[in-house]
Amino acid sequence: MPEHTAADCDHRVDEDEESPRSGESRRERLTPEWWWDFSTTSLRERIPTPARDRFPGPVEWHSENAFAVDRLLASAFILVFTTGLLATLGYLVSIPFRLHLLAFVYFGLWVLIGMYAIATAAWAYEAYLGWEYESPHLEYGPEDVQVRILTVGAEEVVQETVRTLPDGLTDRHVIAEEPLDIEGATVHVVPDSFECTASDKGRALEWARRELPCAAEFILFLDEDTLVTAFDGLPDADIVQFREWPMFTGSYLTYWSEVLRMGYQTEQVRFATMDIPLYAWGGGIAVRKSVEDRVTWDFETLVEDTVFAWKAVKTGADFEIVDTKFRNQAPPSIRAMFEQRRRWLTGTLRDEEYLPFWFRGLMTLRNVSWVFSPLTTSLVLFTGMIPLAMPGRALFQVLAWGMFLFSLIWVWRGWRYYEGLSLRTLPVFLVYPLVVAVHSAGAAWGFLSPPESFETTEKTNEES
Repeated sequence: MPEHTAADCDHRVDEDEESPRSGESRRERLTPEWWWDFSTTSLRERIPTPARDRFPGPVEWHSENAFAVDRLLASAFILVFTTGLLATLGYLVSIPFRLHLLAFVYFGLWVLIGMYAIATAAWAYEAYLGWEYESPHLEYGPEDVQVRILTVGAEEVVQETVRTLPDGLTDRHVIAEEPLDIEGATVHVVPDSFECTASDKGRALEWARRELPCAAEFILFLDEDTLVTAFDGLPDADIVQFREWPMFTGSYLTYWSEVLRMGYQTEQVRFATMDIPLYAWGGGIAVRKSVEDRVTWDFETLVEDTVFAWKAVKTGADFEIVDTKFRNQAPPSIRAMFEQRRRWLTGTLRDEEYLPFWFRGLMTLRNVSWVFSPLTTSLVLFTGMIPLAMPGRALFQVLAWGMFLFSLIWVWRGWRYYEGLSLRTLPVFLVYPLVVAVHSAGAAWGFLSPPESFETTEKTNEES
């Protein structure tokens, strides 16, 4: 078979990537969708035969709905709650096998609350160890850093980002999809003719990696809306993650959802001591140039920042967190936030294979718990209706209340993360069950309808 270059955008079978019929491909490892989707091939073509598999030839495929345990569990819990509704109606009307339905519902509720409890306990352990966090010693200064700002074409937003860069960061570049007039930085336009495996933002990152000269030790990657509030330097680490601080952009619900998310993500300070970070934020991350060239951005994904960190750490790179917060924008609308969360959830599901085995299990628990977190309020209300015959009724009530109150803890930590009392952040305590539901809705949408492409979150140039 001929060897393919990194610039070849087609997924083809070569010496390192077997035919889908053999069950060894990265994306199509015996996934159920591959067997029941006959839009491109017939069942006969899917059945292995020695003659065809000896010389499979170039085969192309594309999978959007890869099978994941997360989706299976989510579907099971949807069935549990649907059955629970039927069993509840059984109090009013006669429904056959009602007692059997109740037994199934009890079992499903215990599995759900058990998963949520494990995921929450893991987070609590990370948060507990995070009290010992100390910001690492800085070894490199601004002169060792090249700045690259990624954008599609938001000229006014990018101009504000460039304007707020500290004076010490002088090597500034904007990577755009169309020509821009930016004062204070060199603008580079990704040519339409450039081809690689990556798409959208990953494609722009890969083009810049190949084409832009860089004599600096590190590259600081920023999103178009990232405002660098301070930059004192970098520690001696291959990947350095800055922390984000979303700003209000007109929607209180999305802003409060970001407060909740920041409270949950205070766990990030522990990622430097873990085998692999659970996620990364590409809007403020510095990467050693030699590591970028070793890992590259030339891979298909919807969450290029997180997958890059996973791939880099697997090759021996070290990951560090600094306490400096960069300002960025909260999604300006609920729809924009839904799309963002939908992409995050789907991207994580598709690329979990980069994680060690037990990390995949933890991510499964976290993803399912995230999607079903709005039901914590319902479970608290449900505890008063639980029949005395339910096994472990008292313990279930305690755990249900614990799940409900932990959401409040995340809101409280997010409020503290925003450094004090604010008329914008304070109301989140009054409506946090609604905020939890809004924050999770996009992830639930990702389970039901995975996005087919990367959609950039809308940015605004209005002052917050």
